[in-house]
Amino acid sequence: MQYGAHLPLIALDGRPRTVSDMCAYARRAAALDFRYLCANDHLLFARPWLDGPTVLAAALEAAGDMTIATTVALPVIRGPVQTAKMLATLDILSGGRLIAGVGPGSSARDYAAAGLDFAERWRRFDAAIRALRVLLGRDTQGVSGACYPTERIPLEPRPTSPDGPPLWIASWGSAAGLRRVAELGDGWLASGYNTTPPRFRDALATLSEQLRAAGRLPDAFPNGIATMWLHVTDTRRDADRMLSDVLSPLLNRSIDDLRGLALLIGSPEQCAERISAYAASGAQRMFVWPLADDLRQLEAFRHDVIPLVTG
Repeated sequence: MQYGAHLPLIALDGRPRTVSDMCAYARRAAALDFRYLCANDHLLFARPWLDGPTVLAAALEAAGDMTIATTVALPVIRGPVQTAKMLATLDILSGGRLIAGVGPGSSARDYAAAGLDFAERWRRFDAAIRALRVLLGRDTQGVSGACYPTERIPLEPRPTSPDGPPLWIASWGSAAGLRRVAELGDGWLASGYNTTPPRFRDALATLSEQLRAAGRLPDAFPNGIATMWLHVTDTRRDADRMLSDVLSPLLNRSIDDLRGLALLIGSPEQCAERISAYAASGAQRMFVWPLADDLRQLEAFRHDVIPLVTG
């Protein structure tokens, strides 16, 4: 299992974030041997949310040699040409260390803010992925049509690789979503608060079937679990407080629903057991997001949890 750290884009403690905070977080993650630095993407959210790609760019130098990842960028909301420009820029500035994670987005508020019909998101997302693959150099044949034509749009400067950065597609695990991943993606991003080890295992088996049907090798196809909320604590009361006071209102989920997931909220032993279960289910990467005390939680995860993980 490889580990990544989400940039803390939400000021859950109420203290405004600064570029110094983000760079300190990135440096600490790099020093603790996290392999990835990640940033999510929303226009609107339940809590004030910094723009993920902007913060990722601001923290690039502090990230050292970590791979950076968008988890995920929203090409329908931003527009595929604008998204391709942003991804190419991140790829160039990072020296080719970008994983371009993309998804349709699950927020109807984001679509309303962008003047788009939420019901059209899947059709538009399929078209946006195809446009991104051409604009970033992974496919050579241009896309024509009314939605997102790419003909006569020379994106320059080009990404560091002729093929552009790998495009990982987000899916919570539906059959249609996994078909999309197998057909158009270079990797799969699952959602930490929309899966469990058994669900992940079943989705991965379905994805493997879809990849074989598409003539691709499942063993060579990477995956990761994004937005895995983290709070390491030996106190049950503290863990329950994180679920009830922080995560439940943030996600508009019931506490019982959240308890049914395998989130990394609890003792080091509980967190390690859940990671081990994901590893046994075929998960290769996990990107954690501390809910409080960001730097201390990264330390606790690295020193108290990871040594207990098996598999």
